[in-house]
Amino acid sequence: MKNQLTFSRSFLKNMAFVFAALQLFGLASVLAGQVQENNQVESPFDYIKQVNAGVLNVGYVEAGPADGEPVLLIHGWPYDIYSYKEVSEKLAAKGFRVLIPYLRGYGSTRFLSPNTPRNGQQSALAVDMIAFMDALKIKNAIVGGFDWGARTADIMAALWPERVKGLVSVSGYLIGSQQGNKAPLKPKAELSWWYQYYFATDRGAAGYEANTSEFNKLIWQTASPTWKFSDETYNRSAASFDNPDHIKIVIDNYRWRLGITKGEAKYDALESKLATAPAITVPSVTLEGDSNGAPHPDPSAYAVRFKGKYAHHTITGGIGHNLPQEAPQAFTDAILEVASWTR
Repeated sequence: MKNQLTFSRSFLKNMAFVFAALQLFGLASVLAGQVQENNQVESPFDYIKQVNAGVLNVGYVEAGPADGEPVLLIHGWPYDIYSYKEVSEKLAAKGFRVLIPYLRGYGSTRFLSPNTPRNGQQSALAVDMIAFMDALKIKNAIVGGFDWGARTADIMAALWPERVKGLVSVSGYLIGSQQGNKAPLKPKAELSWWYQYYFATDRGAAGYEANTSEFNKLIWQTASPTWKFSDETYNRSAASFDNPDHIKIVIDNYRWRLGITKGEAKYDALESKLATAPAITVPSVTLEGDSNGAPHPDPSAYAVRFKGKYAHHTITGGIGHNLPQEAPQAFTDAILEVASWTR
């Protein structure tokens, strides 16, 4: 009996030890799992946010601290938010709150109503961005962009300077007008706009719809002739062209420029102001890549449009049209330069 009791007590002690060890091991495993999970570097680009803004439900990425100084970065065609992935990481590390929305017709951005015209005119895109800032209760921000994004940022700075603390614009001053676009260019310059005239035809619209990805990849190659991007890099952005309104927005954007479509009457007053080539008075940095294969003005032609503190930098090393993605440090430095002027 005594031996049995001794055995039972010993067994219970051993089982208690084993149970405690199992508990400790289990807790350690959980903690280890948490550490492993916490050590994983998750990208804000894995979590696309959505917000109703004006006529759109806008998809966007947000990086950096919520109380950081806001920086709004706007992409162009045929690109998307990934043009700013490295830039956003660098700015977030500096404490900025970085916001990168999909334009109308791209990614997860959608029109709230099926009855809203799929309008690509320049002022509509700028109004979208002001509405986006309103939706997020952002009083003002440093705004940067290239291609459509640069034109949009320029318009915001020209028409709503109180909303734009500073501006970074690739290829400078890109505000235009239908009247101004009526003037013919020199033959070599006209040649560089071949896709604009292609889109003006029914054949071009059908061709872009049938071959969107192949078409846009060609634009990447010709606009940045020395940029050796991978298929993975291109395909990541090409997914944003699957937006149901993408074709209509792109075709309308270029047809509006040529006066083939009229745009919406509610934007007429804004377009009248833009047709006067209004000056940009906010602190501004313009950038140009030394290998930009897309149509772009010479920096000397637009410097006079910037009336506030201003600097221009040409980025060397074979940098093409998609400057933020090809030279993310140079674009980041331009944002930091403007930010230093506003403090």
